[in-house]
Amino acid sequence: MFYHIKKDIDYIMNNDPAARNKLEVFLLYPSIHALIMYRISHFLYRKEYFFLARFISQLSRFFTGIEIHPGARIGEGILIDHGMGVVIGEATIIGNRVTIYQGVTLGATGNEKQWKRHPTIGNNVIIGSGAKVLGPINIGDNVKIGSNAVVLQDVPSNATAVGIPARIILPNESESGITLDYCI
Repeated sequence: MFYHIKKDIDYIMNNDPAARNKLEVFLLYPSIHALIMYRISHFLYRKEYFFLARFISQLSRFFTGIEIHPGARIGEGILIDHGMGVVIGEATIIGNRVTIYQGVTLGATGNEKQWKRHPTIGNNVIIGSGAKVLGPINIGDNVKIGSNAVVLQDVPSNATAVGIPARIILPNESESGITLDYCI
């Protein structure tokens, strides 16, 4: 657990220009507090202490404004920047080096009956403020999701998703350099 928290703090130091030092990040960043509480509750959840795990996650939500279900699986190097209103559902899987801004929901559409009803997020992903990533979809590596986008379909690696519903923008090499092509 401490190894993951160290990686989270290092990632924040490298990616948040407001972070001045590691002590400040550890003591004052709700992102770190929520992730510490998540890692404790996730450990308890895996040991099938479901009530205690949920109690800790709800306590964390109360103090940080960040709701992370203890059943979610989260990698290392996570930054939940200005995290108020972030919701991460039970079956969500998040890779490494992911930045999540305020108001993001990683949840279900409500139509799924299977357990895996939340998204899987790859590595090196940035999810903009207010974005909703819903359903059992896959978000590839090196993806950017724009603010307030509503993503309801898979997003391939190295793409950007913007709009409501989200359009996927892929980089396309051409003779004049990089251009962006819109795909549905």
